Amino acid sequence: VQLVESGGGLVQAGDSLRLSCAASGRTFYNMAWFRQAPGKEREFVGAISRSTGRTAYADNVKGRFTISRDNAENTVYLQMISLKPEDTAVYYCAGAFASFSEAVATQNLYAYWGQGTQVTVSS
Repeated sequence: VQLVESGGGLVQAGDSLRLSCAASGRTFYNMAWFRQAPGKEREFVGAISRSTGRTAYADNVKGRFTISRDNAENTVYLQMISLKPEDTAVYYCAGAFASFSEAVATQNLYAYWGQGTQVTVSS
């Protein structure tokens, strides 16, 4: 099982960026994005159900970030707009076999993780 993120980079505040996460080896029920900024704990960004497309987002990204999926490609995307310097972090993709629920923001729910991709937003 492998999750591979791509699409990170250096952008300016206000710019947009789209991250991709390609999964191979297993089909997850839910996939999510987390991020970890320097000196901070890893935090939930958003999640999506493979079957229903239902999504959930952290309050600090609602309205700016959108998660989508391509089930045929077993890939999820994180579209980020109006990026802020505080969005700077390593972004991780994660996959879970549990049903989509209020627990989707819980890291322990996710059995598999990608290696992360760096997003840096300059002011």
